[in-house]
Parts: sequence; C-alpha cells; structure tokens
Amino acid sequence: MSRLDGFLRADLSIINHANHYRVRKIVEIIDPVSPTHVRVSDRECVNFCSNDYLGLSGHIEVRHAMSAAVERHGVGSGAAHLVTGHSIEHHALEEELAAFVGRERALCYSTGYMANLGIGSGLLKRGDAVFEDRLNHASLLDAGMHQDVNFSRYRHNDMESLQRMLQASVCDRKWVLSDAVFSMDGDVAPLRELTLLCQQHSAWLAIDDAHGFGVLGDRGQGSVIAAGLSTDEVPIYMATLGKATGVFGAFIAGSSALIETLIQKSRTYVFTTATPPALAAAARAALRVMQRESWRREVLQAHIKRFKKSAQQLGLALTDSSTAIQPLIVDDEVKALEVSATLLDQGFVVAAIRPPTVPRGTSRLRITLSAAHSESDIDRLLEALSQVSLSPTPA
Repeated sequence: MSRLDGFLRADLSIINHANHYRVRKIVEIIDPVSPTHVRVSDRECVNFCSNDYLGLSGHIEVRHAMSAAVERHGVGSGAAHLVTGHSIEHHALEEELAAFVGRERALCYSTGYMANLGIGSGLLKRGDAVFEDRLNHASLLDAGMHQDVNFSRYRHNDMESLQRMLQASVCDRKWVLSDAVFSMDGDVAPLRELTLLCQQHSAWLAIDDAHGFGVLGDRGQGSVIAAGLSTDEVPIYMATLGKATGVFGAFIAGSSALIETLIQKSRTYVFTTATPPALAAAARAALRVMQRESWRREVLQAHIKRFKKSAQQLGLALTDSSTAIQPLIVDDEVKALEVSATLLDQGFVVAAIRPPTVPRGTSRLRITLSAAHSESDIDRLLEALSQVSLSPTPA
C-alpha cells in the first residue's frame, strides 16, 4: 500500500465509522415512457428520489429530438463555446429560455454547479460582501467563497438575521445568493422579502431556481415569476435543465450586460467544452412540451397534496414543504439507512440523506414526487412507510 493510499484509507474509515459513507446504486430505467419505474440490483422498483418532476426525461418528443440532432450534429461539440462549440442548437435554446423566463438573454452552462461557480468567478470581486442562506446548495456556497470576499451565512429563511448582516456591512458591493426551493427541505425562500431587503441595502440578488423551474407558476416559468418579481428585483436567475426539464445542463438569465460579462469572465463557461448540441435540441423539445402539457404540473400538485394528507394521517414527520420534495425526518443516521434499505427490499428507491449534506440530527428520507408516478405508486409507498419503525436504533 502506498503512503497516499494509507492516508486515503484512514480518511475513508473515519467516514464509514460515522455512517456517512456513500455508495452508488446501479439504476436501469425499465421503460423510458415510465421513468419512475427502474431496476436496481435485479429488483423492479418505483423511484421516489429522482428530480424528474414532470416525467419528461422519457417523453417521445424529447427522445426523438435528441436522436435526430445526433444524426445532424454528431455526439460531441468538439470545443468550448468561445472556440467552435457554440452550435445553432445552443443559441436557439438560449433565446427560447430567455423568452420563457422573461429576460433579455440567457447563457447555457454544462451543469448547475458550473453555472453557480460561474457567478462567483464572473461577478464577485475582492472585498465584496456575500450573504447566503445557511441551507443553500453546496454549489452556491462554493460560488460565494470563490473569491477573496467577506462571506457570511444567515439563518435559514430568517430575514431578520439577513437584515442585521446587511446593516452591519460597510462593503460597497453586496450580493445575496439564495436557493428558491431548498433541495433537502423542499421549502421556498421568501423571495419578496429578500428583494425588499436587497433594495433597502443596495445589494444584488442571485436566485438558484433549480427545483422551481418548470414546476412553479402557471406555466412553469419558475419561482421568480410565480412571486411576481421583475428582472430589476432579481437580476441574476439560474435554473437547471436536468430536473423538471428532464434533460441536462443549466442556464443563467438576465440582462444583456450580465450575460456579456459572464461570457467574458465566467471561468466555468470560458474554459470548458460545450455540451453536445443534441442535448440542447432535447432541452428545446422539453421546453415546448413543458409549456404545452400543463396537465403535468396539475398532476404533480395533486400528488403532493395526496402524499402530504396521507402522511399527516399516518403521523409521519414531514418538513413544511409544499413542493415535490417531501423529506421525512428520521434524525438517526443509522435508522435512515436501515429504512432506506427496507424500502428498497419492498420495491421503493428512497435515498437516505445524512450529514454533511444536511445538519447533524436531521438525517432524512428525501422523497421526491413526479407527475410520472401513479396514485397507486404513492399509496403503496405510504403503506410501506406505515409499517416501518422510524425510531432511532438503540446503540
């Protein structure tokens, strides 16, 4: 064993001892038309931890758009956007996304993580003040710490906490970065209050709408439009294309000046190969379906209400979430793993989320609902949950 492997194995042992060790599952979708039905370890299961909220990943229009684009453009872009990787599909997708979310322009990134890091590298400067919700996604937190800035985290959705920090800051340039829908709790940020505080303290607001885009609002235009907020109030809007859109990638939308600045200075845009044009074509098709088939959002909302009502009747400890993310708090890390394994044996894929992803003492089963689920799928999961013990395992 090399000296490096010795160090690494010691670290892995500590992670395993703390019940924080992560293990990948090999998941196979049985039929793309029903993306919530999968095969795991030769067992057919219903997937309750995917972010494919509208079930678009297997939509025939989306699949056909991607395969047709592969025939036209091949399977790779070949270069960064600023070299020769920016295809007609990428450009059309950016224009359509900008129009959909009511912004001047949009800029596509490979992933939401890279888009958020791009905000950090493209906009933040030494000496800026950055304020973030304590439960923001890791990518937003990393974006805020990307430069030599004055970085602070306010209590989750606590506007008084944020106000005190903004008032105490003497920095000329202030930024507030927040998730719109928090990925592990499913609750929604108080966007209107955030915008008011930013206006009062001359701060710029950036919103990560990864889990709201496609789902929130009458047309699925996301949390900012659903809250009735303008581009001036929320100048920096980020959303992903791998969740409700069912494809892959992300984008930042805003003014032309914002997008031009990111094109020039955002390192995760400038210095990476563009995604395959076929993915952009698939995202364009998904965007059309998302707007046309509004029934998908209606079905999802009905599923959320059904699940919450039945879970309440069963006395399950859900968080205060009205979104597709319905975490079931278990507290104990070992118990969360045990229940996840028991559910898998019964044909349900439900991830156990533990520290450091969530704060210590808040381990949970992160249940996510999709328009692709049936009422029967949901009822059977609830029945399975009613039969397992969620009490901590004795030491």
